[in-house]
Amino acid sequence: MKILLAACNAKYIHSNLAVFNLKACAKEYDSNVVLREYTINQQKDDILKDIYRCHPDVICISCYIWNITFVRELMQDLRKILPDVPFWAGGPEVSYDAEEFLKKNPAFDGVMVGEGEETFLELVKHYMNGSPSLEKTTGLVYCKPDGTIQNNGWRQIMDLSRVPFAYEDLKDFENRIIYYESSRGCPFSCSYCLSSVDKKLRFRDLELVKKELQFFLDHKVPQVKFVDRTFNCKHDHAMTIWQYIKDHDNGITNFHFEISADLLRENELELMSTMRPGLIQLEIGVQSTNPDTIRAIHRTMDFPKLAGIVNRIHSFKNIHQHLDLIAGLPYEDYDSFHRSFNDVYALRPQQLQLGFLKVLKGSHMKEMTEEYGIVHKELEPYEVLGTRWLPYEDILKLKMVESMVELYYNSGQFQNTIACVEPLFEDAFTLYEKLGQFYEKKGYSEISHSRMRRYEILLEFVKEELEEQSAGKSGNQDPEVENPAGKAAEDCRGMETATWEKVADSMIYDLYLRENLKSHPSFEYDQKPYEKAVWEYRRQEKVPRTAHIEVFRDGKILLFDYENRDPLLHNAAVKEIQI
Repeated sequence: MKILLAACNAKYIHSNLAVFNLKACAKEYDSNVVLREYTINQQKDDILKDIYRCHPDVICISCYIWNITFVRELMQDLRKILPDVPFWAGGPEVSYDAEEFLKKNPAFDGVMVGEGEETFLELVKHYMNGSPSLEKTTGLVYCKPDGTIQNNGWRQIMDLSRVPFAYEDLKDFENRIIYYESSRGCPFSCSYCLSSVDKKLRFRDLELVKKELQFFLDHKVPQVKFVDRTFNCKHDHAMTIWQYIKDHDNGITNFHFEISADLLRENELELMSTMRPGLIQLEIGVQSTNPDTIRAIHRTMDFPKLAGIVNRIHSFKNIHQHLDLIAGLPYEDYDSFHRSFNDVYALRPQQLQLGFLKVLKGSHMKEMTEEYGIVHKELEPYEVLGTRWLPYEDILKLKMVESMVELYYNSGQFQNTIACVEPLFEDAFTLYEKLGQFYEKKGYSEISHSRMRRYEILLEFVKEELEEQSAGKSGNQDPEVENPAGKAAEDCRGMETATWEKVADSMIYDLYLRENLKSHPSFEYDQKPYEKAVWEYRRQEKVPRTAHIEVFRDGKILLFDYENRDPLLHNAAVKEIQI
């Protein structure tokens, strides 16, 4: 008997903790349970062939919002070549409407609903030993031989400490992210989130957690992502884990946590301030700063307090912060989202994710779609198309803002350039909004561009913006000044040139922060007059070949040292020199 556990991940670098937990729970049948991980980027024919050649007697596959369409199509084809093999689905995308799912997807025989560890073990026993029967296995919804659907209901939640450790062997996780769970459930009730459905919050025994974290540390795993929905909702639990990874830091492993920043206490912040740069990174969901929106989604957040804490963590210069916003929430129109964006952008996180509401099955938001006038995509990921407050046209505009933020802010490649460009605009949102409009006007949004080309496009955009601003200023003539239009135009051209050169130098600085360029950009200040002096300085100071020396328009001369990089941003170390 061979029972195949299959997962279709979004990317190769990801792993699926759920199926590894299921396999660990069925350890007594280890030789009979085979695990396969694929990605939705693979050819379906390749996966089809691999599963077929496994010769499974039962197939159990994990279903999520990002893979369900792929999984449905795959299993429809598998059913044709494996007509007698039972197919079971599990996961959040099928748990909340299991009966409807089975009616619409006849390729499947059943669904494991809710937490699957104990259910899967009993299902394995059923196929291995004939006992327990399907009728007596809680947590199953399945098709009976007569075509009717049997719903056995959800299983009672289990003690999280009883779930075996899923990572005894790390050979399959090289160059991949490890996911880890120290708690399940969430104490909050955010209406867009499935975690709000399960308020039975449970924590894994801390001695177990320490032992398992030490396993990751001993094996120098690059990154461990905690999947806890609000990691710091229990202060002592979070503090113990943070203290442990700080005390046992191996200098390599990074730990990722989703937290509520406004819940952090003083001793937690003090501990964070002493951590190695890059030891932890924090994902903080803000979603909106509109008070009406926050109330409507049943979210608990003190934004002024959150902002103060995020700024304080930023001052430590050792922790990557990722802040989230969601467009399409109730009571948030375009202008309100504009304000929310600026509020969060002002906190200068390393990443600002502008996401769009997903109307998930089983969530309270799904129940409120009619009242809020929410329309969303028919198929996964059920993304919002419009609301009473935010029409589709505004969604499209925000999509372009999102794209520009990803390219020019979240990439980390334009940090100094964007800081130089921002003052030209009313606010940060307007910068990205206008940049998106420029991309669309020029047809750039339909083409893939190299990193260097992104800089050139930004410079084109700045030039056009400066010309428009100059034209507006030169039109405001002072009648008491002789030849006012000519003088204004000349002054504006001078300011335009100076600003353009400052932006161009910022781009050169950003480019060389990341890498020693093999070819010189077209907008670089002419380096030829300084070549001899630079060569002599290199010889006298024994500057390594890997370093770069750049002369800027303002007269500054900077040395970029790529052998010494910032541990958080990975930028080259920079120092000013004289030649």
